[in-house]
Amino acid sequence: MIEDCREIIRRHSSPLSPIPTGQEPLLRKLGPLEAVLFDVYGTLLISGSGDIGACALDGRGEALAEALAAAAAPLRGPADAALAVFNQQIEREHREALARGVDFPEVDIVEVWENALAVFAARGWIAAGAGVDPRTVAVEFEVRTNPIWPMPGLLAALEGLLRGGKTLGLVSNAQFYTPQAFCALLGRSVEQLGFPADLQFYSYEYCRAKPSAELYRLAAAALQRRGIPAGRALYVGNDMRNDIAPAARLGFRTALFAGDARSLRRRAGDPLCADAAADLVVTDLRDLLDCV
Repeated sequence: MIEDCREIIRRHSSPLSPIPTGQEPLLRKLGPLEAVLFDVYGTLLISGSGDIGACALDGRGEALAEALAAAAAPLRGPADAALAVFNQQIEREHREALARGVDFPEVDIVEVWENALAVFAARGWIAAGAGVDPRTVAVEFEVRTNPIWPMPGLLAALEGLLRGGKTLGLVSNAQFYTPQAFCALLGRSVEQLGFPADLQFYSYEYCRAKPSAELYRLAAAALQRRGIPAGRALYVGNDMRNDIAPAARLGFRTALFAGDARSLRRRAGDPLCADAAADLVVTDLRDLLDCV
């Protein structure tokens, strides 16, 4: 499935350019810093919808029908009703997680699609016993609702940070296909780009989404095991609520990535980030090389 996932992403991806935000960069020397951790969608990857999952409730019935057809399970029922079933599975899992005390729940999209496909089959909307792979449907739907492309300067920034001896990491709202996007679009795995396995934290693996502090706590603990305190690490993300505020509360230095209007989230008036201020504001990932 991994190779199939990458091929689906490649087939549906085409160059995207960031939309200027008009933000003035705030650049200065920060240091000493030993590690730089990143968000993925809207920071390392241009996200057509602005973030992963952002279009889940936008009425994308046509995309759902196309995804099922591509997975050899043509939809026989109403597309909007099928989309409503899919959204209801997400909402149900969120409600159950909130009842268990999870502050910001995250779903495993494969489980969501497994449940949705079972409902489709029971209602006669897809052929029963068709053996549809929920992973294939998940990727086919995602590429249709959230086109992605590497952010300009991505490789140069990562390579420059590695040359400078920085340890790299990822803390991102993500699904199983997220790390495969890098290999699909750049021809290199996440590890080959310089991100060690023990410093990759994806929301679906922990059933918690940013802005929950949990992923940042895990990242801080992993860095500490390497002898790097959070105060000597920079976290880079495009969202003041999901990225900057929780990272800063855990002691990270922070950089707001303001390079694409699709994904820049300043969240004015949001109480979860009312007291947050980024140490840096960068509009090009390569700006980081002059700051760390």
